[in-house]
Amino acid sequence: MVRLPLTPAEVERGQRLGALLRRARGGRSMLETALDARVSPETLRKIESGRVATPAFPTIAAIADVLGLSLDAVWAEINQPEGAGEPTASSHGARAWLAS
Repeated sequence: MVRLPLTPAEVERGQRLGALLRRARGGRSMLETALDARVSPETLRKIESGRVATPAFPTIAAIADVLGLSLDAVWAEINQPEGAGEPTASSHGARAWLAS
């Protein structure tokens, strides 16, 4: 399967996701968080750094659960452009997030 290049909006959304997870993790170690979520520390590191802009939904669900974040809050945060008031829904973005 050929994967299409990410759009600038998808890259930005991935960066917002990484920043959100870093903030939510706070002083908790990356290793502890990753192991509790049953993902590799490398996967969590790549998501937090924005290198994996469209991680698989179950991965984000597991990390969010460990960090005490609701998926609604995660979705609202990552789909809100910097400085904008209301989150935007993007069916393409949702498909990319769910399909990876």
